[in-house]
Amino acid sequence: MNFETYPFEKLNTLLENISPNEDYAPLSLTIGEPQFETPQFILNVLSNSASLLNKYPKTSGEPVLREAMLKYLKTRFNLELSNAQIIPTFGTREVLFNFPQFLLHDIENSVMAYPNPFYQIYEGAAKATRSQVVYINLEAKNNFEHIVEEEELAKCHFVIINTPNNPTSATMIMEELRKWVRLAQKHDFVLLNDECYIDLYLDEPVPSLLNASIEEGNHEFKNILVVNSVSKRSSAPGLRSGFIAGDAEILKAYMTYRTYVGCASPLPLQHAAAVAWADQEHVNGFRAKYRKNFELAKEILAIESPLATFYIWLEVEDEIKFTIELYKNYNLKVIPGSFLGREGQGKGFVRLALVYEENKTKECLERIKTMLDN
Repeated sequence: MNFETYPFEKLNTLLENISPNEDYAPLSLTIGEPQFETPQFILNVLSNSASLLNKYPKTSGEPVLREAMLKYLKTRFNLELSNAQIIPTFGTREVLFNFPQFLLHDIENSVMAYPNPFYQIYEGAAKATRSQVVYINLEAKNNFEHIVEEEELAKCHFVIINTPNNPTSATMIMEELRKWVRLAQKHDFVLLNDECYIDLYLDEPVPSLLNASIEEGNHEFKNILVVNSVSKRSSAPGLRSGFIAGDAEILKAYMTYRTYVGCASPLPLQHAAAVAWADQEHVNGFRAKYRKNFELAKEILAIESPLATFYIWLEVEDEIKFTIELYKNYNLKVIPGSFLGREGQGKGFVRLALVYEENKTKECLERIKTMLDN
């Protein structure tokens, strides 16, 4: 398979012969990895569960984890799901890569659609399934909405949307989500929303695609799925705890497939993840940190805050030149938007991940401000 180099590898190649200004301490806004400490109550459960390493974990997930995830869905979204409508996963990256392979395996000339620019695992899945790709181009002129011709969607078998969005921070409201549910029913494609940033809203809670499905009268979530993770919401990417939820008929067959994949989460991680999913208070604390970071961005860069995520999709004249000069002169790394898109999407933007504590975030933003002013 001919996979594209990941954006971070492209960035390393771009900057490998550049000597950064050593008058500045090195900082990076490239990777969407929270730099806050994982809450102690999660670490305590992980430590206290270490003795469970002498047991094989179930692919289907332990009851304590499933119950915590179902509690989360009830508490956060007022969703009453059954065990048949959710599968714990080893984070979301693996499921975003292997679920399309399961779903599209028996379909000749399969067609996938996903946002452009994008989280690159979507592209990897398309390559692994040898699918034709329909890009859902996210453009400034449309406020980075998920817009694609309906005749293009009509030929799709599987569609991924991503809201709140990485990298643009664009976030769909309920009516937009309901429109996508209607399209999935009308054209009979499987629709999946990558909801990994859904708890990083700054003010009002953001609805799930599953909420929109219910609003459209699709209470069984036919053709509707979501994935989510504790990585962002709990500052715990190392737990590798996620889930896929929705259409029980699809998930029943996918669960059988997963028994062959071999990606069951170790029991100590499952127990630690369970307390993370079950608790909302610690997430409120992280949201407050991100809210403060965006307040700094508004103050320093005159940027309006998004509805959710910790990303800024910053428009610049030449994203490659900007990235090089920012690193060379101010020892700060960012990701060029063109590394995250195809066919010209992402050009003229850089992605900033505001994942540091307040002081470091302010330092990064001030360096960018100086760069923009010079």
